[in-house]
Amino acid sequence: MIVESLEKKRKRLIFRSWHRGMKEMDQIMGSFANDYVPNFSEAELDQYEEVLQNSDPELYDWICRRVEPPANKRSDLLEKLLSYDYATKRSTGSDEANL
Repeated sequence: MIVESLEKKRKRLIFRSWHRGMKEMDQIMGSFANDYVPNFSEAELDQYEEVLQNSDPELYDWICRRVEPPANKRSDLLEKLLSYDYATKRSTGSDEANL
């Protein structure tokens, strides 16, 4: 079994955040990832990876407060994402980790 280094995991998660498939979610998740992923602990990276497994429409509805996330999806990291001010902290579109 090959263990991924934390640096590689961070870069992979940032890349996945910028390449969601839905342009709005690329911007929201990519900006969030650029701001937070470089400083996440290993446990936070694992939680973020779980968040990324949700579909774009589902995440978008949660972020826009159209629907509440189910209790089994809630985590400290999801709460951080939901409180992220993506409207004022938008990235210019760089999908590269600033590590």
